[in-house]
Amino acid sequence: MAGQIPDFHATVRTGTGKGAARQARREGLVPGIVYGGGELDPLPINIPFNMLLKKLKDGRFLSTLYNLKVEGQEDVRVICRNVQRDVVKDLPTHVDFLRLKRTSRINLFIPVEFINEEIAPGVKKGGVVVHVRPEVELDVVAGDIPEKIIVDLAGRDIGDVIHISDVDLPEGAKVTVERDFVIANISAPSGLRATDDEEDETPETEVINEADKEEADAEE
Repeated sequence: MAGQIPDFHATVRTGTGKGAARQARREGLVPGIVYGGGELDPLPINIPFNMLLKKLKDGRFLSTLYNLKVEGQEDVRVICRNVQRDVVKDLPTHVDFLRLKRTSRINLFIPVEFINEEIAPGVKKGGVVVHVRPEVELDVVAGDIPEKIIVDLAGRDIGDVIHISDVDLPEGAKVTVERDFVIANISAPSGLRATDDEEDETPETEVINEADKEEADAEE
């Protein structure tokens, strides 16, 4: 279970329609709506413009689960389903949030934590762990969101590649794509890579030189 679902603060928007929305924007607010949740009515809200803009710039806004806090309302878990923007300024003008039940399944990006890196044979030899995916999108249950994915590097050597199929996913979590993508790999140190490249080039050089020699002998 995730240690902390971030709070998202908003206020109830009194009045509906274009007039109320325009008034909210004049006051530095972005109008929004919270819908879903079975028999619950849609809830019009206002969101501080600067706070919303910051969260949009932070990224993953459409795939982050929030704990919506509105004065006079019970806290509820929501996920953003749409952000309308001004066609000229590209700034947010309206936001739609979906209420989620604890049993709802959603796609979220879960961070990856690598353990036992210091004891991996490849690292002891000077290899470097390349973190290809610091986070992975998973299909998870809203009421049981994993805090992280653990990738154990114990026993991993230079040249080893860790795919998503090599990782034990949290219970109930599923990957959102069928492709067996790479999570990380252990790359050889730069000095060793340079030596290997030189060795690979040597046979080719010798073959070329031998061919030149045979051609020269034939001309004589």
